[in-house]
Amino acid sequence: MASFIDSHAHLVDAAFDSDRDAAIERARQTGCRGIVAIGTSPVDSRAALELAHANAGFVYATAGHHPHEAVSFDQERDGELLRELLDQGAVAVGECGLDYHYDHSPRDAQLRAFSAQLALAAELRKPVVVHTREAESDMEAMIREAGTSGVIGVLHCFTGPARLADTALAAGWYVSFAGIVTFRKWDGNDLIRAVPGDRILVESDSPYLAPVPHRGKRNEPAYVSLTLAKVAEARGSSVSALGSTVTANARRLFALTELAAGS
Repeated sequence: MASFIDSHAHLVDAAFDSDRDAAIERARQTGCRGIVAIGTSPVDSRAALELAHANAGFVYATAGHHPHEAVSFDQERDGELLRELLDQGAVAVGECGLDYHYDHSPRDAQLRAFSAQLALAAELRKPVVVHTREAESDMEAMIREAGTSGVIGVLHCFTGPARLADTALAAGWYVSFAGIVTFRKWDGNDLIRAVPGDRILVESDSPYLAPVPHRGKRNEPAYVSLTLAKVAEARGSSVSALGSTVTANARRLFALTELAAGS
């Protein structure tokens, strides 16, 4: 059984309220050696950290403010809260970024919130977990600028374009693939092959984007094993070898010093 780390899971989402502990255990049983529980707001960032503390060595938390909610971001209030959570053990800043597809928050608010979180990552020397959709020009510019401050991060649930991946990789960033790669209409295997072996990650993005054959149902970290298999196939790699690679990459990016047995 191949090992892997789920580098992006919304484990504190209400979708897991009835069986969160069981979902974590199912992930263990499929080869998972760790789950990065993503924070997207002050409330769920704190909840993610509490979950990580309760599952030390297996669940790790991030602390961030999602671009959909950027209009509510207050740099003094929310910036200090994120700093507090990062000081208490959150391993990365995010999920943060830019989403010009839905524009749930004005773009200027998104830019301010993202810039503030990149600055916090630079100050605390933490990686960033980045959401990006239809914001390539601004995202490329901000990745380049962040890179000059030594910030590294991951473009999560990546679907393109290749130019954005190139910009991120040139800045030392990572690229993560989710269950979308198993969908019938997926045509991005060139993207998968273009990411260097030491920069590729896999994720569930659960409870969203369940891979085939679970598409349309609630996703969970255990299903990353299916995504891993598809990514390995696209790269012409064995599942076991790629599993070891993505595990090592996630450990490096998030500075995970302790992992579940078998890693």
